[in-house]
Amino acid sequence: LSTSCLNISSPFCSGSRSSKTFKPKKNIPEGSHQYELLKHAEATLGSGNLRMAVMLPEGEDLNEWVAVNTVDFFNQINMLYGTITDFCTEESCPVMSAGPKYEYHWADGTNIKKPIKCSAPKYIDYLMTWVQDQLDDETLFPSKIGVPFPKNFMSVAKTILKRLFRVYAHIYHQHFDPVIQLQEEAHLNTSFKHFIFFVQEFNLIDRRELAPLQELIEKLTSKDR
Repeated sequence: LSTSCLNISSPFCSGSRSSKTFKPKKNIPEGSHQYELLKHAEATLGSGNLRMAVMLPEGEDLNEWVAVNTVDFFNQINMLYGTITDFCTEESCPVMSAGPKYEYHWADGTNIKKPIKCSAPKYIDYLMTWVQDQLDDETLFPSKIGVPFPKNFMSVAKTILKRLFRVYAHIYHQHFDPVIQLQEEAHLNTSFKHFIFFVQEFNLIDRRELAPLQELIEKLTSKDR
């Protein structure tokens, strides 16, 4: 039984989708080195300098830093998407898109090998479930000290971040009005800006993949050059 199904109210276990529930938060174990890194990240974020906040702390392992931040972005996006699920329905979003030019089809390479066209809520369900499965896999994301990261860790992390970006892109293009109504705009912008600075710092997402939000990225990052 995967940990995601220990949450009985989770719509991903019952097969039904409730607009009020989304994936349980992925916790980094307290007392672990990764927890200390997360606290360091939060402290430097508090200084308001996002460029500084994403830099690899001196003497730290890059894989571990990427792992901690990937978990944090998953939690942030999970929460942000959770606030607008009432507006993201089979009817309002029959395809997973980021504006008229970009449409995403889902494939995870194991259960669904050939990309399938599906609604945005279905796509995001698939995506977040897939990400959570990767984060819960101790061979990919070891939480214990001394357990090495696998050789393919960075390529897995890049795929996770590339897919998480699509949720931001969908929210910005299709659901920005409700974000403003809910007064979540500043929160969304700060989260996305942090995400972009992070992936730029370590070259984790191909520039072409960022195209749906290129103008916004330039606007948000130009002030901090």
